[in-house]
Amino acid sequence: MKVEDYKVLLVDDEPDILEFVSYNMRKEGFQVLTANNGQEAIAIAEAELPELIILDVMMPEMDGIETCEEMKKIPALKNSIIAFLTARGEDYSQIAGFDAGADDYITKPIKPKVLISRAKALLKRYRSGDEMPETNESHIIKIGDLTIDRERYLVINAGEELILPKKEFELLVLLVSKPEKVFTRDEIYNTVWGDNIIVGDRTIDVHIRKLREKIGQDHIKTIKGVGYKYVV
Repeated sequence: MKVEDYKVLLVDDEPDILEFVSYNMRKEGFQVLTANNGQEAIAIAEAELPELIILDVMMPEMDGIETCEEMKKIPALKNSIIAFLTARGEDYSQIAGFDAGADDYITKPIKPKVLISRAKALLKRYRSGDEMPETNESHIIKIGDLTIDRERYLVINAGEELILPKKEFELLVLLVSKPEKVFTRDEIYNTVWGDNIIVGDRTIDVHIRKLREKIGQDHIKTIKGVGYKYVV
């Protein structure tokens, strides 16, 4: 897809920020939609199905974290990439963002060219079904009590259906693709997030913690100083 084929939804309660960012993204060729609150953003996202959603964290009534959580519950938006653009750079705020299912966290201030570059890097991963290693000829992966349907983005763990955020899903698929193999942190970053995307040091740790909460603490092992592996 070309840049002009992508829809980007910008969500911020500050009109000046919306105007500035949308101007620069339209100048680059993106189709830009805007919303100034979470409820409006959800309605627009459901109607327009943007490939990329850039959310401010601090908004009245429904903040960015809550908005992201609600969007992640909408099946039609399962492939939409969500990034936070915010002045809040504290660890706890970033962790809250990733816990909500966000794919990236961008802190203000940021130069327009850098933001455009980050947006393009994120969009390179949109619906890239070939980015994860194939474990067999089928889109169904079975290992122990775990069944993963890659086409439906569905995980069944011991009979319980789980709908995981996109990055959690991709991380799990990577780990189960080669049980007992230790994936280094660099391998995980490059495969799941892309080597041209800058994310915080805690990103993998947060996603691993969320996966353990959902599929059990014993399946994903930490290899100190190296990375992680999946054990049956």
